[in-house]
Amino acid sequence: MSYRLRDIMLSLLAFALLGWLFGLIMLALWLSQGKVFFVQERTGKGGKPFKMIKFSTLRDILPDEREEDNQRFRLTPVGRLLRRFSLDEFPQLIHVLKGEMSLVGPRPLLHDYLPLYSEEARQRFEVLPGITGWAQVKGRNSLTFNERFALDVWYVHHKSFGLDLKILVLTLGAAFRGSGVFADGENTSPRFDGKN
Repeated sequence: MSYRLRDIMLSLLAFALLGWLFGLIMLALWLSQGKVFFVQERTGKGGKPFKMIKFSTLRDILPDEREEDNQRFRLTPVGRLLRRFSLDEFPQLIHVLKGEMSLVGPRPLLHDYLPLYSEEARQRFEVLPGITGWAQVKGRNSLTFNERFALDVWYVHHKSFGLDLKILVLTLGAAFRGSGVFADGENTSPRFDGKN
């Protein structure tokens, strides 16, 4: 079985089993904040950009706020619950079905970061980005970018069905615990400046 066929089969199974939850989350977001989805340009395989969709978890920025300010204050009640159990990533199964992402791989980061990667870190673009990955089960946002990139590159060189299965199982445990969601007690992740 190919990785692509596995991804399609498991994504369709997830939608079949959890479609009711997908719909419930959409309804809860629409009723509570009027905004269901959040779309942002991320970097995919080969360094190509794509528009990644997530469930919206933050309220809009006020006139006196900046995007990098404390995200905890901008989390909506429903958004906080979604972040806690990583359910905000659920819509990315659509990207898996489209072939833009895989279930497992390096997490796609902002496309603005593309010029900042080292040659070694660019190896993460040799595979499809994933909904979850080796860095996510090893510390998620509590890791520095360089630590994440090192784990991503390790994954690229050791990618296998067995490793992917291990990551998927560990992801379920990490999502249940809600560990590593915030990097510094305030934000899910700081901006990458090419150094940290």
